[in-house]
Amino acid sequence: MSNTLHDIVDTAVAAGTFKTLVAAVTAADLGATLKGEGPFTVFAPNDDAFAKLPAGTVEELVKPENKAKLTAILTYHVMAGKVMAADIAGKKLEPATVNGQALHVDATTGVTVNGATVVAADIDCTNGVIHVIDAVLMPTD
Repeated sequence: MSNTLHDIVDTAVAAGTFKTLVAAVTAADLGATLKGEGPFTVFAPNDDAFAKLPAGTVEELVKPENKAKLTAILTYHVMAGKVMAADIAGKKLEPATVNGQALHVDATTGVTVNGATVVAADIDCTNGVIHVIDAVLMPTD
């Protein structure tokens, strides 16, 4: 494996554990955005996180008629700027997401985001950082 940094989308593809997330980003036409200049901080649910959703949820969300809802969910996992774990250690924050709603981040003991645990932090990308989470975050309607 090379040490060359890639953008957020290519990093997620290369990891191989974000197949559902990548498919959802593609369905929502967010690929170009997440390949853009950024920087972005992405709380990326891994495939296991998506598997915890009720049966049929992902299949329903990727349908063209649900694109707006899918986009709202995905942008709820993205913050503008690059925030590394060390930047928030010991803090509780409510940062705004790209979709406009705030997250509840607790970095006092490990890091949780709206109750989801960050299972891998600080995956550096050319246009931001990925933090892997073990659950899909759902914005309020």
